[in-house]
Amino acid sequence: MILMLLLGFPFVVVIIFSLLLYIWTNFDSFQIEVLVQQIINGFTPPSLVCVPMFILSASIINAGYSASRVIKLVKNFFGHLPGGLPITTTASCTLFGAVSGSTQATVAAIGGVMRPMLLKSGYSSSFSIALIINSSDIALLIPPSIASIVYGVATNTSINKLFLGGIGPGLLIFLLFSIYNFLDSKIKGVGQLPKASWHERLNSLREAILILFFPVIIIGGIFLGIFSPTEASAAAVGYALILEGLIYKTLTWKKLLKVFLETGVITAVVFILVGAGQALTWMLSYMQLPQHIMPKVLGVNPSELKIIITIVLSYFIACMFVDPIVAIYILSPIFNPYIISAGIDPVFIGILVVLQAAIGSASPPFGCDIFTAQLIFRRPYLEIIRKTYPFMLLLIITTILLICFPEIATYIPKIATKTI
Repeated sequence: MILMLLLGFPFVVVIIFSLLLYIWTNFDSFQIEVLVQQIINGFTPPSLVCVPMFILSASIINAGYSASRVIKLVKNFFGHLPGGLPITTTASCTLFGAVSGSTQATVAAIGGVMRPMLLKSGYSSSFSIALIINSSDIALLIPPSIASIVYGVATNTSINKLFLGGIGPGLLIFLLFSIYNFLDSKIKGVGQLPKASWHERLNSLREAILILFFPVIIIGGIFLGIFSPTEASAAAVGYALILEGLIYKTLTWKKLLKVFLETGVITAVVFILVGAGQALTWMLSYMQLPQHIMPKVLGVNPSELKIIITIVLSYFIACMFVDPIVAIYILSPIFNPYIISAGIDPVFIGILVVLQAAIGSASPPFGCDIFTAQLIFRRPYLEIIRKTYPFMLLLIITTILLICFPEIATYIPKIATKTI
């Protein structure tokens, strides 16, 4: 697996080929149909239906001018502050993440507009890219979050509660990033824009107000018990079609066909990764590796804190090397029995896991968002990772705060349960 990764093979090929090679050399009578069946089992849970729907709604929005409208709105309200442009970038990524649920879509949509503005205002290319890819990781926490869906399916945890649980940590990351950008830009003396008039602000609010109804529909519908995640995803697609097709009129039949094709490709990639992760998880279970390894790692009757720290380190390291979806699918069934036996809130652990996936996806050496940024911005690898350390530190601080105060993740789901 290491050799194939170093040679640049796609990770799904690495998993499947390594599994086949191990099976062929160790199990003479193994029926390959069993492996195929496990791959198919990986993407058959009904809850995964909402994944292509949320991807489709994000693709429809990306095909229009919604990202530019969101950026204009945030810039007019916050651009005049010290660090106004970086704060605008982070806020735009947070809002767009609540529409798309995808880090890669957020990097492409927000980064393409904000990076030239950041460079023009005196920020380095390395800082600009690091800010964009780390701010886009808020999309993994703010609903709709594909990582939360995958974790919910892998551990049978309520996706509704995971969606709501990601709001608090996502907003906390936005706050910490904004404070850092304010102080850093004030010291450097860059990043402020002329103060917009109230006429400009209200005009930009009028242009973007309909886009802001996306999180209202998804989060509000789930919070009030109106929608299940699958129903919310269908509502998001319907609203995106009405918004971009009938109101803004940015969709053509040619664009719509392209959107459907892009959605099909991205969905195929996600589901193949899920299927491969399920196959590897099944093989690890078949070989009883978790039963041999975990008692040595955690010991007998581990404390809650030891389980939590082990989970955090495991997912953080794993997501630095592999796609978060695969890491979640492989590691979650291994740790889940210990979480249940220790009586730890599964929603809290789920949000903690998704946060580590967010950190790892923007961390060297193989964080997936790093390579997305390479593809979009056409910049060298070292330039992209050079300024990531302050944002990684803030994300680690968020992790520590979440461990110390689990209510950051669990308060809103509990309130929603009482409301429903």
